[in-house]
Amino acid sequence: MGQRIDVKNLNIYYGDFLAVEDVNLAIQPNKVTAFIGPSGCGKSTVLRTLDRMHEIIPGAHVKGEVKLEGRDLYAKDVDPVEVRRDIGMVFQRANPFPTMSIKENVLAGVRLNNRKISKSDADDLVEWALRGANLWNEVKDRLGNPGVGLSGGQQQRLCIARAVAVHPQVLLMDEPCSALDPISTLAVEDLINELKNDYTIVIVTHNMQQAARIADYTAFFNLKAVGQPGHLTYFADTTTMFNNPQNEEAERYISGRFG
Repeated sequence: MGQRIDVKNLNIYYGDFLAVEDVNLAIQPNKVTAFIGPSGCGKSTVLRTLDRMHEIIPGAHVKGEVKLEGRDLYAKDVDPVEVRRDIGMVFQRANPFPTMSIKENVLAGVRLNNRKISKSDADDLVEWALRGANLWNEVKDRLGNPGVGLSGGQQQRLCIARAVAVHPQVLLMDEPCSALDPISTLAVEDLINELKNDYTIVIVTHNMQQAARIADYTAFFNLKAVGQPGHLTYFADTTTMFNNPQNEEAERYISGRFG
């Protein structure tokens, strides 16, 4: 089952520059939470702090708390690699490993975690993950073919299969459909809708219709001016956010009267 994430007083830095200021947010388990807002307001930056990907950038660090079911992910004794096992990430551009087959792409995260796995268990896991990503029927006869030979929409679902294969609690998705055509987008959206039964999902999207279609909750981020830190301006259930937002900036952004 998915797990709850609590973000408290989160400030995100690149070196001395405060990129995102004072985010407080409760992300509900087994729901889809969408991050929306103009470019440069910190949506992806906040997303990347949830699995400690942010700190891969030299000088990047955070102050504040990110808790997964009460466990502080930034506590001194917490291994970031373990955090990324519990919290999977699907990126904007589908990024199958180019030298690997479809099957090996699915198993990449499992092998990275040094889990010894028998051939029959590996076969079962590959089928389970590809079925979970709605991709099995399309690729089951060519599992040995390169993952990069698939279409864009299939590659993105392969990356989702790779993410779920390590059995995370949470799936983070950074604009997973921005490079996809409408039909592939719909396939991924349908998949997200199914996956929330098993995972907590957080998605960054520039597509407000997408947020309205798939999210249970929506967080609107904004910034006062270029060079100023981004911040969480308004958080609400998606119906309220799009139909009756109790925040003027969010209302202007959603109705297109922004900027």
